[in-house]
Amino acid sequence: MTKFLQSGRRRDLCVLLADAGELSGQQLKTRLEAHYDEHLDPKSFYGTLDALVDSGFLDVRTEGLADRYSLTDGGRRRLDEHVAWVHEHVDAE
Repeated sequence: MTKFLQSGRRRDLCVLLADAGELSGQQLKTRLEAHYDEHLDPKSFYGTLDALVDSGFLDVRTEGLADRYSLTDGGRRRLDEHVAWVHEHVDAE
């Protein structure tokens, strides 16, 4: 697995996008803050999104004033690999 999913925040962002399909940056931030039950620093949060876009795991498009994010095929593939790995180890008896 690449370093792409070594960050919990990166994994969680990808999980949210796998569920929703596409979300604005603010929608992603709000959902992640609700999940973590804490405020996220905007600079750090958007830096994480930029890193995922730069790595080719997220697509971004501008709609009005908002950037909207979605998983690329590569991002989905990495997320699926991670989920399979978790199931393999959690379900193992």
